[in-house]
Amino acid sequence: MGSGSSSDYVIVGAGSAGSALARRLVDAGRTVHVLEAGPADEAEAIHRPQGWPALLAGPQDWAVMTVPQEFANGRSLFWPRGKVLGGSSSLNGMIYMRGHRSDYDGWAAQGCTGWAWDDVLPLFLRSEDHLTGANAHHRTGGPLPVSPITSPHPAARAFVDAAVAAGHKRNEDFNGDDLRGVGFNEMTVRDGRRMSAWQSFVAPVLDNPALTVTTGALIDKVVVESGRAVGVEYVAGGERRVARADAEVVLSAGTIGSPAILLRSGIGPAAHLREVGVEVVAEVAGVGENLHDHPLISVVYESPGPLPEGRANLLEAQFYADSAGWTGAAPDLQPLFLHLVYPAEGYEMPEHGYTIAAGIVAPKSRGTLRLASADPAEPALVDPRILADPYDLEALCDAIEMSREVGRQRAFDPWRKREVAPGPEATTREHVREFARRSVGTYHHQVGTCRMGVDELAVVDPELRVRGVAGLRVADASIMPKVPSCNTNAPAIMVGEKAAELITG
Repeated sequence: MGSGSSSDYVIVGAGSAGSALARRLVDAGRTVHVLEAGPADEAEAIHRPQGWPALLAGPQDWAVMTVPQEFANGRSLFWPRGKVLGGSSSLNGMIYMRGHRSDYDGWAAQGCTGWAWDDVLPLFLRSEDHLTGANAHHRTGGPLPVSPITSPHPAARAFVDAAVAAGHKRNEDFNGDDLRGVGFNEMTVRDGRRMSAWQSFVAPVLDNPALTVTTGALIDKVVVESGRAVGVEYVAGGERRVARADAEVVLSAGTIGSPAILLRSGIGPAAHLREVGVEVVAEVAGVGENLHDHPLISVVYESPGPLPEGRANLLEAQFYADSAGWTGAAPDLQPLFLHLVYPAEGYEMPEHGYTIAAGIVAPKSRGTLRLASADPAEPALVDPRILADPYDLEALCDAIEMSREVGRQRAFDPWRKREVAPGPEATTREHVREFARRSVGTYHHQVGTCRMGVDELAVVDPELRVRGVAGLRVADASIMPKVPSCNTNAPAIMVGEKAAELITG
């Protein structure tokens, strides 16, 4: 087995959190070895803001498939996850959103001291370099470029006008004090180029001798000696190797990767580890529990002809609203406009059209991640139990009906030929429920499988240290106790910033 030189810190995963953490540790004078299972971010489609649809299910995508979903007509759902430098920030729609104060105050209320809104807002702002300058809600000078959409697509303008006509207020900045309303997004884009977490945080310091980067590294497990993590075992170029850490190992492999690595390392529920032939190193019952995601479904329209090409990220506008009876401080619905056909499963899609993707952001359903075997090349068994909680189904149906109401407004008359999905035959609430179960998909916002907390089912403590193993932390979206009410790229970057603060003091 090959064994390379050791570093102070080994970071597994070069995604949103791992990139931010790596940069901050290098800036603090630590030596860092970043291991990434995927390739370098050289594909041209990665760097074009309009290129992301071509990346899905491609070589830079883990292309996770869930197990058949009992409450979604037995369908297996497709979950794109980045397998490339930048992780999912190299595949995503580049929307920059932090969420609502109550998201993080809710974490703190569960015992996660140091994670309240007033604690994490400075971390968001530390990252940011806003194109239009600093104000009450934005900062300049950070590594992460954030830009408003200054020349919206005409169909996106129609969407905003239609939503206002349907009764939604105008929201000029979703990163302001209130999420509710309709408006245009902000993007991690600069000068017409995607700014992934890797490009923003790490690419500028790639020549720093304190930084080592290994791509094509499939991680098997954490190496634990006398109760302490001392490195990771991985396969690269057909050779099994060990990267050793003098200080700590940090897993930033994401909501799918991090718990799977812990389980293969013998850190997890003892009964499951024995089932797959893994020796128990530390019994941590919560590993792989609490899996959840933002459900999303495409309300699709055919247009009379092709739409103009977009110049931004294809995801230019959205609105936030409340489902029936919702009383939360943050809204629970987040429909998103795409000026392209984003397919609804089970429907024949038109050649030309657009999509109002109905999404919910406060799901109550929770699922699990388990190993199929101890082989790192075999995909994990991912079961989010989507729509298992009745609230999720009804909230999603409210989002669908609100999206259709917006889609019927006169502002869309020049663009709308017909509604394709769910289609004019969907006239009752039960028809809408059938559509939801038939076509529900994902907003690509999976979290929770290495949950942070102070109870017995918590995997990491509020300092992100794994229970029962010294020298090991997790820093990515898997630590989130509950998914924020927003797109999760910026919150994941914030987790990387927080991890750096915790490690360096």
